[in-house]
Amino acid sequence: MQLSSLLDRFNEPETLKMAKLGRELRAKGVDVIDLSLGEPDFDTPQHIKEAAKKAIDENYSHYTPVAGYLDLREAVCTKLKRDNNLDYKPENIVVSTGAKQSLANIMLALVDVGDEVIIPAPFWVTYSELVKIAGGVPVILTTKMENNYKITAAELENAITSKTKVFLFSSPCNPSGSVYGKEELKHLAGVFAKHPQISIISDEIYEYINFVGKHESIAQFDEIKEQVIIVNGLSKGFAMTGYRLGYIAANTTVAKACEKIQGQFTSGANAVTQRAAIVALTTDLKPTLDMTHEFERRKQRVKELIAEIPGWTYAEPDGAFYVFPQVSTYFGKANGTEVIANADDLCMYLLNTAHVSTVTGRAFGTPDCIRLSFANSLEKIEEAYKRIKKALADLK
Repeated sequence: MQLSSLLDRFNEPETLKMAKLGRELRAKGVDVIDLSLGEPDFDTPQHIKEAAKKAIDENYSHYTPVAGYLDLREAVCTKLKRDNNLDYKPENIVVSTGAKQSLANIMLALVDVGDEVIIPAPFWVTYSELVKIAGGVPVILTTKMENNYKITAAELENAITSKTKVFLFSSPCNPSGSVYGKEELKHLAGVFAKHPQISIISDEIYEYINFVGKHESIAQFDEIKEQVIIVNGLSKGFAMTGYRLGYIAANTTVAKACEKIQGQFTSGANAVTQRAAIVALTTDLKPTLDMTHEFERRKQRVKELIAEIPGWTYAEPDGAFYVFPQVSTYFGKANGTEVIANADDLCMYLLNTAHVSTVTGRAFGTPDCIRLSFANSLEKIEEAYKRIKKALADLK
């Protein structure tokens, strides 16, 4: 059987690969602590679950409009005005089966073969692979830990070429936890204003998990708003990963293009999920804020735990629920038989020896680091770092 060459263009996500390996060990009876997946360890808030149950009782069991129910798209517009002071209309909104599908729609709608997409590293593992699937060229722009892994206006300007079609970033960032402030975004916007042919994909899925204040969107700057495509969803902020609901806010040309593409892939998103999403986006955010407070509490404890590990350095995360330490001081060390050559080896060593799953920084474009989630109970986090510390001490 001859499979499509498309499969050779991109890789399996390392996050899902590590989760799979962890499950295989658990199936053998091994007590694996998962610090690899980006999934809140909270249940969906009760009032949102009640909305889903109500939707089932009201027979929301039929095909939905490709772009999403009108009242859900109106709810997205209400949320964007309430939380971000951004004005959009329902025709600017497309609802998808998760923010990952939203990103895929956008990439297929914008990128032709040979087009360049600038992606600051570290970046979420799927960004570069979606560019490859679309036939584009990922231009990875390495950022510095001393600048909290954030791109500067000068670095952006230097990376732009005649082939640049898209700029793709997240704030808060997965995996670094970096958060762009208003002034930083303003400087970037000044560069983009000089290049109106460039589309800016702003992944804001971690919007509510912010430890430093108000979330700032690059779409707030009028001179580039038409260039910006906001991507957001319910998975992180509302603990609704399994519901699969993402959305974009974009100019009508991009929105219609994404709707056209989605119409051939999945059509409209799940009906019950959409009804629950209306409630999530338009009602009390207290459960979301409570969850963020708990993540911040865990972050403070993780800082203490990392301080006990020799050789790990990192930029303190201002959002999301990850730490992303540089671990290269352990490269070249061994436990007698196993030599740690790189971050991939270190992650496998921690999985098989400490029974803690992490993710290699290579997958995020930063090969000297590993990503560890703190979306797990404090008890499990403390046990995980205890195991990690012991395993690392055995490397000489």
